Amino acid sequence: MKKMLMMAMMLVAGATAFAGDSEGLKAIMKAKTYAEATELVKANLSSLADNAEKAKAYNKLFELAMHKVSEQTGIITENQLAAQMGGKVKPYDTLALADGICEALDAASECDKYDKQPNAKGKVAPKFAKNPERIWPLRSHLVNIGQEEARKGNGKAVLKYWGAFTDSSADPLFAAMDKNPEKEYAGQVAFFAGRYAYDAKEMERANRYFEIAKQDPNQKSDAVTFQLIVLRSQLKTRQDSLNYVDKLKAMYAAEPENEVFVDGLNGMFEGLKMKDEQAKFLDQHLAKYPNSFSALANKGLMAVNANDAEEGAKWLRKASTAKPDNAVVFTYLGACLSVQAANCEDVAKRKQLYEEAIGAFDKAKELDPNKQMANWGYNRYQAYYALYGENDPRTKSAEADK
Repeated sequence: MKKMLMMAMMLVAGATAFAGDSEGLKAIMKAKTYAEATELVKANLSSLADNAEKAKAYNKLFELAMHKVSEQTGIITENQLAAQMGGKVKPYDTLALADGICEALDAASECDKYDKQPNAKGKVAPKFAKNPERIWPLRSHLVNIGQEEARKGNGKAVLKYWGAFTDSSADPLFAAMDKNPEKEYAGQVAFFAGRYAYDAKEMERANRYFEIAKQDPNQKSDAVTFQLIVLRSQLKTRQDSLNYVDKLKAMYAAEPENEVFVDGLNGMFEGLKMKDEQAKFLDQHLAKYPNSFSALANKGLMAVNANDAEEGAKWLRKASTAKPDNAVVFTYLGACLSVQAANCEDVAKRKQLYEEAIGAFDKAKELDPNKQMANWGYNRYQAYYALYGENDPRTKSAEADK
């Protein structure tokens, strides 16, 4: 009797040890399409027996997505051969290809998450470690197809494809992949993915993409600028703004020579009417970086707002020297000099100031002839009028430009 009980226990243990797939996993593994398998995974994931089954389920999704991809890349390969042999080229579905790659990337990431978890014996024994190598080289299609969709004005598709490309670049799953071939364009793709995410009002996503784009020296300045725009767009209360100022201060402390942070802090101090803090910050920055264009220009604009034309001209002259291609600075400089001239009783000095003002306005016109950045026209005409009189041909020419 005892022997029979022992045999029965061994049979039960054996049945447990060699139990087959759960019913939920069996249903998933029978799926014929990615869409069908996706619904089955959603419905059965919580009831799957263990991490190994969940990894197997997501690998099924990966394989079905890769089948979609292979169908389209197969046509591309056939077309390449046909072009060489003078044969007929067949159309292929670019969106099906891009969507399949996105689905494969998502499935590979989820599969890896469970594949690296301990099994029933407490051991980590990944079975699907080759998936990243299979999908990684295909990601470049997302860049090209995203660019085509951008030309069509399909922003939603662009965000999906360029976002998937950028997300996968930062995914630890692909940490071992060779990223050198895409270094030339990955930062730019990340930046524009951020722009599209911002337009779609997906601010968290936009900020994430701009953070990635900042790693590219060629994209860093624009990425930082838009990252600050994203952060500012989320400010609703004064306390939000003060918290944002603290974030900016931390960014500035890490990169004090970055003019974007200088301009950003100045703008926040001005918007919050923190004039003392604004002046102190600009003075401290200029003490370390006397040729900082942003600090010099903003010192000048502070004086302009305080109706101090002489002080404004002092700082704007320095700003125009630091960055001699900014039409806005030359326009404000010309205005400050014109105000000084109008209030000057010394005839020779007044003439000198108007001449300098006209020189500044002429430079603004040269830099921005269509007044897209600065409206220099009327003030320039007034300066010509005051110096040369109403009927001088130079004044008439300036009048035509106002």
